[in-house]
Formats: sequence, structure tokens, C-alpha cells
Amino acid sequence: MEYAMELIEAGSFLMGSPEDEAERHEHETQHRVTLTKSFCMGKYTVTQAQYKAVMGTNPSKFDGDNLPVEKVCWYDTLIFCNKLSIQERLTPAYSIDGKTNPDDWGDIPTFTTYWEVRKAWDAAACDWNSSGYRLPTEAEWEYACRAGTTTAYNTGDSISDDTGWYKVNSGDITHEVGQKPANAWGLYDMHGNVFEWCWDLYDTYPCGDQLDPLGAPSEPYRPYRVIRGGDWGSPQAMWLRSAKRNVCFPDLRRYVYGFRLARTAQ
Repeated sequence: MEYAMELIEAGSFLMGSPEDEAERHEHETQHRVTLTKSFCMGKYTVTQAQYKAVMGTNPSKFDGDNLPVEKVCWYDTLIFCNKLSIQERLTPAYSIDGKTNPDDWGDIPTFTTYWEVRKAWDAAACDWNSSGYRLPTEAEWEYACRAGTTTAYNTGDSISDDTGWYKVNSGDITHEVGQKPANAWGLYDMHGNVFEWCWDLYDTYPCGDQLDPLGAPSEPYRPYRVIRGGDWGSPQAMWLRSAKRNVCFPDLRRYVYGFRLARTAQ
């Protein structure tokens, strides 16, 4: 099954939002980020057909092959990425306790899983030089979403019907990927439809310039992972802004959580 991807060239940008951006949050402190490695980013979020082809199951609330898969937790995305990489004879990006085959990782943790088990999953490692599929970092996600723009949305300072799916226009359902126009770098649905998991553990932004940031260090009492982009149920447009940060526990599955693939350019 084809995973259409766009090459995103390395570069620098202002991450976060300026202080005069409407409805910004304090944890969006603007700072310059330089990404030194080019990467590939999925043109679309992973669809239900693609997820079923790799995982054999479809957890989604809304049924449709070309709809984005949802009700996936952060742990699910790691398994998907490595299984797909193995199928395509690529080097898997993720490892848990040094193992790259998800069949060797054991059961996915839940809220009630013993802490020692959760700890191994939360300390998953990523080989950033591997050829395999992975999640984008939060910085990669925002860089790709903006596609060279500095406005609140990649379509301008205010939302339009061409920007993305949210409460006002979604009809309280997901929509097939690629129905709204792509951004300037050929990526669809970066605003709305489903939230997208990123690699990063949540942390406050630093004050100075950053080089290839990866989020907070892996610590047992910092469980929140970053999600980006807003979703079909977001009550206000501000939830879809390019700089808007959201967080979630990595074991939580909701029908607004999906993901998009990335790969380090080889």
C-alpha cells in the first residue's frame, strides 16, 4: 500500500506564536528552531485502510477506508511504524529495551498497568538515522504545517473554509483525507480532522535558539506526549492554529486522535 510522502528540506523557522497572535497560549513562546536534517512527511494522515493492512484491526469510531484512523494511542503508533518498516525491509526507528520487533515488546500499557512495565514503553528510543517510519517531532510537525508561513494558520491570519475541518464545518464526523487544499509543501489536513501524535514528551519551550529539538528527556513523571493540529470536534478555530500545543497521556485512545508518518531523509 502506498504511503505518499513529501520531502521537507532542512531549514530554520520561528516556532511558537508572536505575542499579538489572537488567542495564543503562554506555552507558545516564540523561538528560532533549526532543523539540520531533511525529512519526509506523509501527505495525509494514516487512513483506516492503511492501518488495517499493517495491524489487521481498525479501532476507529467512524468507518471508512479513506477516513483517518482514530482511537489510536501513542504506543499504537510506535508498533505501526515498526511493523510497516519491517514489511518494507527498512530499518525500524523505534526500540524498547533494545528490541525493534514489536512482537517482543509485550502488551501495550494501559492506565492501570504496573509502573515498571509502563516505564519501558515510555523510555522507547528512536534511531533518528534509521530508514524506517516514525512520528514527526513537534518541531518537524510545526515546520511542515507552516510551510514557510508565519501566520496563525498556513492559510492566513484567520480561518477559512479551505483551512480545515472543525466543529463549525465538520458535522461532528471525520472526513476523507485530502478534501481540503494542501499547504504550500503539499501536505493535507494539517489543520483539523484529527489530532496528530508527535514524538515529543511535553516540556515548556526554551528561551533561546534550538537545534533539532526532541522535546523533554524521558522521565517517569513527565508522561504527557504532544498532539498537534486540532480535530473535527474542536469548538473554536484557535485549536487549529499552527502554533497550538496540546498534550495527552500516551495510553489514551479517543476518536479525535490519529497520526501522520515521517521518515528521516536518506
